[in-house]
Amino acid sequence: MIDPALPFIDLHRHLDGNVRLSTILDLAEQHGIPLPASDEEGLRPYVQVTEPQPGVMAFLEKFRYMVGVLADTDACRRIAYENVLDAHQEGLDYVELRFSPLFMAQPHRLDPREVVEAVIDGVEAGRRESGLTVNLIGILSRTYGQELAWQELKALLTFADKLVAIDLAGDEANYPGEWFTEHLERARQRGLHLTVHAGESAGAQSVWQAVQELRAERLGHAVHAIEDPRLMAYLAEKGIGIEANLTSNVQTSTVSSYATHPLRHFLEQGLLATINTDDPGISGIDLRYEYEVAAPAAGLSPEQIIQAQRNALTVAFLSQAEKENLIAQKQTKMP
Repeated sequence: MIDPALPFIDLHRHLDGNVRLSTILDLAEQHGIPLPASDEEGLRPYVQVTEPQPGVMAFLEKFRYMVGVLADTDACRRIAYENVLDAHQEGLDYVELRFSPLFMAQPHRLDPREVVEAVIDGVEAGRRESGLTVNLIGILSRTYGQELAWQELKALLTFADKLVAIDLAGDEANYPGEWFTEHLERARQRGLHLTVHAGESAGAQSVWQAVQELRAERLGHAVHAIEDPRLMAYLAEKGIGIEANLTSNVQTSTVSSYATHPLRHFLEQGLLATINTDDPGISGIDLRYEYEVAAPAAGLSPEQIIQAQRNALTVAFLSQAEKENLIAQKQTKMP
């Protein structure tokens, strides 16, 4: 159930995990990049998850062709632009799109700073055309290690006024958050919000580290927080937002099924948990699917689903005035 009076919001969506199949084919042809198939249906199994993967890093293999066709900054600009148009077509009222410039730059050795600039340009073009409210979150990909994270942060902070937050993502199990404390503190000092992927492929201690040392205001996934009652109480007390991603957590085998996902328990215990898509192009879903199919399968009542929708507005990286404007815009669209 979706409340038509509330804004429809996705807070955790990777734009580089949401590339149109038609765009992958087009860019590959344009740049002479080999693909395993020459049409959308043939390509689909290579970029979309059709069965649960053995872990997060196996899931990330599905990005191979999505970022592999980013041969120049025009390609980066295009996928950012199309992400905004697709979110608008999907019926979203607000979306926070996140991206790792180093991850996007690596296949064709692009300049990460130029990738950031291109993504910003593409998002702004999409915003102008669609009227959708969009904010950008820059990712530090922990998988590349501490030194390259400084380079990635430098590229992002060159355009700090065009970003709303910094995220720490990547291989959580092998690149612990404590390696990146200084990076995130630098971002915080520049006035950016902080969100951290934590408790997805590492345990509750990773979540504690994210909120206490990294000073995360929101958490991506946080599935394993359920293992520590004291942590659960802390997250509720501090009002730390949780960006839950139901389908992707099943597909990465972070949880064994929708029914075992802790989102229902998060909501029951008063946590500011939300429903999001993660990588809709890879998962083969959209936000409406997560609300109407995945959330009921995870045991959420209609009231809990609406609470999650309300929580998304509460923890969105928007000013109070911007939130009130979103509500006003929504009400004017109602019949």
